[in-house]
Amino acid sequence: MYLFDLDKIKNQLLSQKLLQTITLIAEYKGKQDLFKQQAPQTLDTLRIVALAQSTESSNRIEGITAQGDRLLELVQENAVPLDRSEREIAGYRDVLSTIHNSYESIPFTPGVVLQLHRDLYHYEAYVGGKWKSVDNEIVATNSDGTREITFRPLPAYATPDAMLQLHQGFNIAWESGEVERLLLIPTYILDFLCIHPFLDGNGRMSRLLTLLLLYKAGYEVGRYISLERIVEQTKQSYYSTLRQSSVGWHSRQHQLLPWWDYFLGMMLLMAYREFEQRVTTIGTNP
Repeated sequence: MYLFDLDKIKNQLLSQKLLQTITLIAEYKGKQDLFKQQAPQTLDTLRIVALAQSTESSNRIEGITAQGDRLLELVQENAVPLDRSEREIAGYRDVLSTIHNSYESIPFTPGVVLQLHRDLYHYEAYVGGKWKSVDNEIVATNSDGTREITFRPLPAYATPDAMLQLHQGFNIAWESGEVERLLLIPTYILDFLCIHPFLDGNGRMSRLLTLLLLYKAGYEVGRYISLERIVEQTKQSYYSTLRQSSVGWHSRQHQLLPWWDYFLGMMLLMAYREFEQRVTTIGTNP
């Protein structure tokens, strides 16, 4: 049965580019308090904008949209959702707010993942908070309109035990301090997406869990810069590196480096650079 593979992470060769990326992210992490002190009122504005952009982008990646005015009203909780898209947007907003406000007190367990998934569908008739009951497939649509299966996740019967062992292995690695947490987080997200534990909402849950784990590791940039918007803007690389790193996953022969490079370099480092640029611009143009 599946286990979070700490030895595989330890034995994965790191490129100089990735090592430089990790060093730069650590430097930005050290500047976070300074950034927050320079322009607290403006950062409040960035936080509100990031909440709206995160809610919009993460849902739009999955084809869930709302008109601009309605989106802002939903994010600010000034409107009642009227259709399925708006209900799913409202659910994402609620879970995002929970993570922003309460991440320190949220234990990282399979039960919490189920609870967050339930809350994601709080406004929907679909009952969230349950592992998938039937097998699912990841399908891509080609340019000619044909569809092909790009990955077969774990079968439904194996999912509960896989998620339990994934969390047990991850939490042991997290507490041990043997491996850089910036490597543990994307590895968990890759395993989560390869297990694909829900019938619906796996992509959105992966992005919410990304934010939660980054917060727990002390990386707060997602509060002010929408990581989901960056994923949407780099969607082609996002899916491409996921495919590369999922090849051979079932036999534990997959390569983590492509996904690590994307997650840390193209997403997290890009977010920190944008954060610094905005704070600097604000500081020079009050």
